[in-house]
Amino acid sequence: MKIHEYQAKELFRKVGIPVPDGQVCHKREEIPSLVATLNLPVAIKAQILAGGRGKGGGVALAKTAEEAQAVAERILGMRLVTLQTGDQGTEVRTILFEQAIVLKKELYLSMLIDRERADIVIIASRDGGMDIEKVAQKTPERIISVHVNPLLGLQGYQLRELIFGLDLDSAAAKSFADLVRKLFDLFLDSDCSLVEINPLAITAEDTVIALDAKIDIDANSLFRHPEIKAMHDSSEDDVLEAAAAAHGLNYIRLDGTIGSMVNGAGLAMATMDLIKQAGVEPANFLDVGGGASAEMVENGFRIILSDPNVRGIFINIFGGILRCDILAQGVVAAARKVGLSLPVVVRMEGTNVEEGREILARSGLDLTNATDLNHAASLLTAMVY
Repeated sequence: MKIHEYQAKELFRKVGIPVPDGQVCHKREEIPSLVATLNLPVAIKAQILAGGRGKGGGVALAKTAEEAQAVAERILGMRLVTLQTGDQGTEVRTILFEQAIVLKKELYLSMLIDRERADIVIIASRDGGMDIEKVAQKTPERIISVHVNPLLGLQGYQLRELIFGLDLDSAAAKSFADLVRKLFDLFLDSDCSLVEINPLAITAEDTVIALDAKIDIDANSLFRHPEIKAMHDSSEDDVLEAAAAAHGLNYIRLDGTIGSMVNGAGLAMATMDLIKQAGVEPANFLDVGGGASAEMVENGFRIILSDPNVRGIFINIFGGILRCDILAQGVVAAARKVGLSLPVVVRMEGTNVEEGREILARSGLDLTNATDLNHAASLLTAMVY
């Protein structure tokens, strides 16, 4: 689960990581009173769950109260388009007023899970700021990676490796080491999958301060962190993903044209591979679970059909807990109820598979039985081409 910058900085403050003083604004009518209390100059920052806000025009510096009010009114309510939002952009519902900091240098610092090595990797660079992606592409040697075993914890030699790689002087090094220790503890204690500070600023006093903050929490751990779960901003949820969650379905919207419905996460991943191998693109990941009911199948159909990009549907089911004949009855009933207008390929294997195929064949609907995965792939290709 992603949280906003201002929320991430609340977590930073709790563990003693320095951040600029700031105030949050949600409503346009609050802007004049907030501006009157600010220590100028201030940075005004759009709060959306996407990167690239500065390049998209969602971050600006204001030196006077009049300028601060004009910038705030421009950003709050705008539809901010960045590389991570896509062309549709995201509406800015919250802005952060933050004290401008006099700085000597900008650094980059992040922590994330390295799943291949089963450890935590700390990534740092002397070149922080908006163009960190270009640094990674053109001068990767300026990026430092330090791997930390979470069972052993952060060691002194690993901190020294970061400090030497960033070429910090002794005063800044002490402040940096303290921040990294606190950030590492926060990463573990809050079950983070990503923490990023870009830029991490070195001030004129040779201390470090987090000018930005990005945190992603492992959603499976939220039962341990009710205070973080309460930070979830449902206004930025995908509409279809939110609807699926309300019905107990595991759904993720993608960019393709073939909708899929599968029982089991592993089979769903393999199904998406099959769709791509057929020369088309999956429109979603949808796992209805091993004990899916006719109601869940119906809700799955409704959600898939709500995506205007979908041109066909592939149902790939292994009948174990859910018998194939029961599934087929649910598919037929749901297709009739929602007024199914797209072609559907159904591949079933398992208990009562022949009975299930017979039910589909007799339905009179555009439901095509696939005898095996190769047959299904050919039928999927024919849907689009």
